Amino acid sequence: TVKNTMVESRTINSTAVNSTGYPPNLKMGIVQILVVVFLYVNSLLIVTFFKKEAFRTNMRYMFFAHTLVVDCIFLLLTNLVLLWSYFNILITAWSCILVCFIMGILTYATPLTLTAMCLERYVAICMPLRHADISTTSRAISSILIILALSAIPSTLILTILFSSVSLSFYTTRTICTVEITIVHKWQSYLRSAIAQFCFFVMAIIIAFTYLKIMAAAKAASSDNKRLASKGSKTVILHSMQLLLCLTEMLCPFIEMAVYEVNMQLFLDVRYFNYLAFILAPRCLSPLVYGLRDNKFYLVLKYYALFGLNKK
Repeated sequence: TVKNTMVESRTINSTAVNSTGYPPNLKMGIVQILVVVFLYVNSLLIVTFFKKEAFRTNMRYMFFAHTLVVDCIFLLLTNLVLLWSYFNILITAWSCILVCFIMGILTYATPLTLTAMCLERYVAICMPLRHADISTTSRAISSILIILALSAIPSTLILTILFSSVSLSFYTTRTICTVEITIVHKWQSYLRSAIAQFCFFVMAIIIAFTYLKIMAAAKAASSDNKRLASKGSKTVILHSMQLLLCLTEMLCPFIEMAVYEVNMQLFLDVRYFNYLAFILAPRCLSPLVYGLRDNKFYLVLKYYALFGLNKK
């Protein structure tokens, strides 16, 4: 029931804060430092993107900027929820539902965008003559809107079930914010898991398809094109790693709740590890893939990072 779920949520967080510290002060300090660093780096990359028109009109960089914005908002919201839990702050249920809805959209937006970026690399390397016609600014904007619409479907479905199952008094109840308050029936958890697994399956097929096609093109290409195809295949591999971490994040709540039934301290350690490995880590791979490996972007990034002292 909703009441039991909210009581369980409050018990989990309250016990974690008061008994063992959720997480301990040192762990919380480490998380805050990492969040600040990632937000600073991502913000610098976003500024770099908007400074050059060549980036703003290129589909690949537009997708990249979209992931940066999504990751920044996601990190801010997840860190806000973490701080609410750490300080045992109660908020109204409707506020928590709104935050969870936005986080749900952003959770799917990043892996879907990564999949779209792999497809863009496939078109650039395997269909170079059609790349300019396909990868236009208008199509990039349309693709981003489609990605956001698709990302909203799972959260909308879960919230529709919630709205049809609770009374109006539920929305004004004050509780510690957690995604679990949106789950009012046990079968909703299975539904959420099924959606996540389906998305993982579809995206994995697309990633594997693009990688195999790019590798085939690399073998048949000339020396110049072979370097381009080789770099493209490495980019797809990095996207695959990032995508795997993002999709694993969708399964973390189920793992955490199962561990909670066994041991509280183990639950806290698992939740802390999941936050670092599957929320923070994937968000730091984006700067690596395009911010540092892309020569054009790296030169502009270096210029603004050094406040214009590097004139190259």
